[in-house]
Amino acid sequence: MNSLLKMGAKRQLFLMSSSAVHGYEYLQHAENDMSAFFKKNNVKKVLFIPYALSNYDSYTEKVGTVLQRWGFACEGIHQHPDPVQAVNNAQALYIGGGNTFLLLKTLYEQGLVKAIHDRVLNQSIPYVGSSAGTNVATRSIQTTNDMPIVCPPSFDALALVPFNINPHYLDPEVGETHKGETRQERILQFHELNDAPVLGLREGSTLLIDGDRATLLGSKSARLFRRNREPEEFDSGADLSFLLDE
Repeated sequence: MNSLLKMGAKRQLFLMSSSAVHGYEYLQHAENDMSAFFKKNNVKKVLFIPYALSNYDSYTEKVGTVLQRWGFACEGIHQHPDPVQAVNNAQALYIGGGNTFLLLKTLYEQGLVKAIHDRVLNQSIPYVGSSAGTNVATRSIQTTNDMPIVCPPSFDALALVPFNINPHYLDPEVGETHKGETRQERILQFHELNDAPVLGLREGSTLLIDGDRATLLGSKSARLFRRNREPEEFDSGADLSFLLDE
């Protein structure tokens, strides 16, 4: 898949680690930034893609209730007879969290991988992802935390950015007695065989991409892993635009 931006197109992405953060109501932690993102892009109505969970109606209603309270209309893609046409007509896309393998498998089955890729990169449609929806926005889903409850035809994802993200990134707890692999160890294992940079997004963090500029938003820092290099920490507000050229 060609991930190069069409001449004149301007990538608009809002990639959250999670839609639910401790101490906040659902999506509340991102209300100001997401509302500003939609308003900047003149979005009135959002097409929600609930494929990461099995109850599409309930999931769409949960997200739609919040967005409507903020002043944005919302409809589920499953309410349309032709999902590709729905994407082609949408003002903005929002793919929610759940199981990343199920989500990507369904996107392939519905013929949406290329459709979403082209709309976002060639026509500048705004894209919001949370958790699994953030995973599929990247090069591949190989750095997801989810269990492979189904098998997609490929791990290759939407390739809206040329790197990977690990949402819900967790640091080892001081004094922890569990001896299983840490999140960092698993990402380092990924880099034994893969070159793609991996951005570990902690809860409450969002990567905002506006054209050729990428900025870390939220209350937490992020941890960047690159093959054969020491991990780096970036505070909220950091300019991560260099990742778009990796």
